[in-house]
Amino acid sequence: MQLSKRLQAVADLVTPGRRVADVGCDHAYTSIYLVKNQISPSSIAMDINQGPIDRAKENIRKYNYSDQIETRKSNGLEKLQIGEADTVLIAGMGGALMIQILSDRMDVLQSVQELILQPQSEIHKVRYFLQEQHFLITKENMMKEDGKYYVMMKALPKINVENKTPYVLSKEEHFHYGRLLLENKNQVLKEFLLWDLSLCEGIQNTLQNGQSENSIQRQKKIQDRINLINLGLGYYEAAAEVE
Repeated sequence: MQLSKRLQAVADLVTPGRRVADVGCDHAYTSIYLVKNQISPSSIAMDINQGPIDRAKENIRKYNYSDQIETRKSNGLEKLQIGEADTVLIAGMGGALMIQILSDRMDVLQSVQELILQPQSEIHKVRYFLQEQHFLITKENMMKEDGKYYVMMKALPKINVENKTPYVLSKEEHFHYGRLLLENKNQVLKEFLLWDLSLCEGIQNTLQNGQSENSIQRQKKIQDRINLINLGLGYYEAAAEVE
């Protein structure tokens, strides 16, 4: 069994030896991979819908991991008990839903050792939420698959991170693009920023002659977005100057 590039990048963030709660497990491929490769001793594969649970059960039986991977039909973390998992892994869903799932079980959130998250949208809101809940993003990755860009991150409770300073997000571009991705000059992020800049400039050119209130508001939003993109690109330009 081979994971997609996206799920492989997510799985690579799991700390070896941690028991995992895989929320929104779909086919349970990630759970199977983690157990098969002895990264995790056990996993609880959870999904709100019965269809994915049935597919997960079938795959778990196929690979003979029924003793190590349990399935639960669960609305988010509803059916997870405190102390059953060290890692909560949520991948492939919108940022707002991800925040809601974590917010609904603050007791679980405060008990786990790490979060592995791959939000599909509103990534900046996920980063704001994590910082508000005293979690620090200690690893980030970004990759492109089938023409789409994906960001994945590991977040630890602040009390578990000895050197906290490098992980605190203090600037707007940190929340939108990821401080670690920017400071490490992630090349996929740079590609995304250049793509987004080109897109915004095209929209800006289309709107520039509009005088309606709606058009003026849209122009301002686009310009704000361009300004933010340029802040992100500034990290790469500084590196180029040093070289």
